Amino acid sequence: MVQLSVLDQSPISKGSDAHAALQQTLQLAMTTEQLGFTRFWVAEHHNTNGLASSSPEILISHIASHTKTIRVGSGGVLLPQYSPYKVAENFKTLEALFPGRIDLGIGRSPGGATATRLALTDSIRKSMNEFPRQLKDLQGFLHDSLPAGHPFEEVMAAPLSDTQPEMWLLGISHRGARVAAENGTSFTYGHFISPGEGRRAAEEYFTKFQPSLSLSQPKMNVCIFVVCAETQEEAEELAVSQDIWLLNVGKGKDTQIPSVSETKEVPLSDEDKRIIRNNRRRAIIGTPEKVKEELLLLKEVYGTDEFMIITNIYDFEAKLRSYHLLADAFKLNKKG
Repeated sequence: MVQLSVLDQSPISKGSDAHAALQQTLQLAMTTEQLGFTRFWVAEHHNTNGLASSSPEILISHIASHTKTIRVGSGGVLLPQYSPYKVAENFKTLEALFPGRIDLGIGRSPGGATATRLALTDSIRKSMNEFPRQLKDLQGFLHDSLPAGHPFEEVMAAPLSDTQPEMWLLGISHRGARVAAENGTSFTYGHFISPGEGRRAAEEYFTKFQPSLSLSQPKMNVCIFVVCAETQEEAEELAVSQDIWLLNVGKGKDTQIPSVSETKEVPLSDEDKRIIRNNRRRAIIGTPEKVKEELLLLKEVYGTDEFMIITNIYDFEAKLRSYHLLADAFKLNKKG
């Protein structure tokens, strides 16, 4: 049995705006809940005109208040820029509001270029090397388990509740997998960013996992770009907007998603075409049968039963249709 989940970055299509993108994120969450998807995560991105998801905590609360059963979380909070104590209180509050439904996904990303990162930290130059310590502090605040002698051992993270948010570490290498394993957290591998390191990362996580207060047994999922349509030709046509969007992101250009008609007017160099071919390794494009077949092959590679699906194409109705087709292909437990 395969579980399917969603990562959404609230992408803004050209000609649209942030309000519409955030409304579409909510609509996608409500739809995928009814389709039987397991969890719905929202991203954290800064200083970009094409992604509206800059504050996952606020989006999580909004989405969870409009849904009933799907787990809602972050993919992920950029811990290096923040106080572990404040992150713990934010997500303990969410868990108290929506018991048993909140995922705290943590990322090690700096959040952007130097100026963006310093804006996030109010000009404090925080070292990325502090991440493992921050992760341990975050767990300590979540479970009231900071060790004796810790400078904050008398500080309680409120509110108190019977359940805690489920903690996930996001990574794109075997090093990130090892950090998740050693700290006993669930692990999300970003195949949609770095497909080449996946097998090694999975092996590192499962072989080195240490139980913790957060998790007794290893738990891993894999995030991947998917564009699904009734025919291969239609899927390929839809995916072109994602191809050019990824190309523009890599070049630091406009990050709004272009229309398919606009992409056909974009001149592509040989190097551009090589990059697009390489980026396709980060995605599965095709019919429901093809997507299912390739996900089942990746299931064996990664040793996981859960995939997080991200679909960044121009046409939102086609995006919804893609998730409908996936739910049908995997015979998810639809509600209602």
